[in-house]
Amino acid sequence: MNTVMTSSRRMAIREPDAILSEHDISAPVLRSLPLRVAIVASSYNYIRDGVALTMNRLVGYLESQGVEVRIYTPVSKQPAFDYKGTVVPVPSIALPGRSEYRLAFGLPQEEIEKFKPDLIHVALAPDPLGYSTLRIARKLNIPLVASYHTRYETYLKYYPGLSIFTSPLKRYLSKYYSNCQEIYVPTQSMIDTLVVDNQKGNLILWSRGVDAETFNPVHRSKDWRTRHGISSDEVIVLFVSRLVREKQLGIFASTIKALKARNIPVRPIIAGDGPARAELEREIPDAIFLGFQQGQDLATTYASSDIFLFPSETETFGNVTLEAMASGLPCVCADATGSQSLVQDGVTGFLAIPHNVDDFVAHVADIALDPIKRARMSEAARARALTFSWDETMKNLLSRYETVVRTFH
Repeated sequence: MNTVMTSSRRMAIREPDAILSEHDISAPVLRSLPLRVAIVASSYNYIRDGVALTMNRLVGYLESQGVEVRIYTPVSKQPAFDYKGTVVPVPSIALPGRSEYRLAFGLPQEEIEKFKPDLIHVALAPDPLGYSTLRIARKLNIPLVASYHTRYETYLKYYPGLSIFTSPLKRYLSKYYSNCQEIYVPTQSMIDTLVVDNQKGNLILWSRGVDAETFNPVHRSKDWRTRHGISSDEVIVLFVSRLVREKQLGIFASTIKALKARNIPVRPIIAGDGPARAELEREIPDAIFLGFQQGQDLATTYASSDIFLFPSETETFGNVTLEAMASGLPCVCADATGSQSLVQDGVTGFLAIPHNVDDFVAHVADIALDPIKRARMSEAARARALTFSWDETMKNLLSRYETVVRTFH
């Protein structure tokens, strides 16, 4: 049974002042107290994206280790998938103009007081829920940690009239994270970017893992390719993501059209859905749109494809890129945060100049027209993906939790 942290350890949140290197997250800590962890998230079960799936995996791991967890998050009438843990709904409304997302309001203090967490972990958009969580953590003297999942400030340039808010949003996020005991960042390239941007606080590498049994080249299926009308000479170029502007769908479509103009036999397949689907269907009408996929269907789609093309530059990690690599796909990704820490340029794929269609075209064509190189990169991508372990990732984060709780005073 979980215990409650005594009041003597609940003092004001200190502003951390050190930047820790990536090995610090794995510092071993002997466990003496069961933990109660409150996770406050802007998205957890109402939409299926990388953030929600990562946080669900974390909750499942924590509960398997005897940690008592509550998730405070906005909800919808119908969850998007079978989720982990006990969810406590917070007030929210559909976000104007993007109804698939929800705008969350204040965190009810009485719910936190009732649960009595030893630590609060936030995975938030810049919404009122984040501010209220910080205020409550300070008031109740509970350590607050954050995981950095999304470069929200980069989204604004994809929506007319919103780019003027980029600098204010960046300042707000920087100030918010500086008030957290630790900030868990998924890649070293993202840590490097935050350091350059003068982000204060303890930036600690919390990487991601991949289920290398599910996402595996052994699931490649000739029958799957035949069923989707793929001829033997066609090279499948795969895109897996939510279909939203900030994923650089225009670059993907332009790359495919340029490859076809050069008579390179590529066939685009898109696994995912979202508000920009209709626009993408008009741009590349010969593409195969599979909609949202999961489980074995998604694993077969990855393994039965040939090249993974992902031009997004807003990623802090890129779960789909790692899944593609584990499935044996060479990856052509934007040379940006996230992908820089996954794709080994010229070895497991290529890093292309962001927004530069010609560069993406050149790299995809290089792989598509050289089956020997494609096979070599496939093997290298799989080998690289096997170095990312979910078990180690989650164990190391739990160690950080224990360290924060014990040293908070």
